[in-house]
Amino acid sequence: MKRVFSFKPIIIYALVILIVLYVLAPYGWLIISSLSTKADLLTVPLRWIPEQLTLDHYRSILFGGSASTSDAGGQFVSAMKNSMIIAASVTVLALFFGVLAAYALSRLKFKGRKPATLTILLVQMVPPIALIIPMYIILSKASLMNNKWALIVVYLSFVLPFVIWIMRGYLAGISPDLEEAARIDGCSKLRAFFTIVLPVSLSGLAATTIFAFIMSWNEFFYALNFTTTLEAKTLPVVITEFSSKHGADYIMTSTGGVIASLPPVLLALFFQRYIISGLSSGAVKG
Repeated sequence: MKRVFSFKPIIIYALVILIVLYVLAPYGWLIISSLSTKADLLTVPLRWIPEQLTLDHYRSILFGGSASTSDAGGQFVSAMKNSMIIAASVTVLALFFGVLAAYALSRLKFKGRKPATLTILLVQMVPPIALIIPMYIILSKASLMNNKWALIVVYLSFVLPFVIWIMRGYLAGISPDLEEAARIDGCSKLRAFFTIVLPVSLSGLAATTIFAFIMSWNEFFYALNFTTTLEAKTLPVVITEFSSKHGADYIMTSTGGVIASLPPVLLALFFQRYIISGLSSGAVKG
């Protein structure tokens, strides 16, 4: 039988390559810029591969000692610590309360369950710009501006509904028969949740953890408006402040961007299979 030549696989592979280039090209250029000198970046025509690679910008941003680095450069390490504390705290708190709330919404029958679920979805749809003024007034009157713990509470306002919504869909896809079998053996509902439901939902939990951390780590709008001192500034805010007497310092901004992207990128790569399996299961069965 004669084989019929098909262009379909070629087209699919070509589209995949284009998508990969579209996603990775900006990040690749960010890395190249962070390793380049200013002369290489200003050369016309542009050199895609610089003649001289240097790590001076990384040394300057992490350890200081460079005249080209503004005051924000000295703040980088402190801002990284702030971002790590805030993102880790928000992720842990959102997972603890969010998973319990998601389990209640997916398993327990109580009055007002449907309105509560719709309210959580509605909260996700509210744009941050609509909340910034009331939040600013509340934090100002409570003397909570420039406070890491205030930012944690603010971030929970959008991370917690996300966790509840994603985990609710995933937990709803787990068969209740597993819990019923445990209940017959003498387990309480709470013990069945921790010993049966949570281990089964590890893939969805891992995926939700990564996305909750990334949302907290990358948040810029609230941090920009609620922090003005080094005490609570996060990485996205500090990176935008890199400048010199001649204007914006794009090389230092690129260097800070590469370093700031490492924690979520490494976590996403490490938990890649959990992210894919967890989100697909929650989306299909939720």
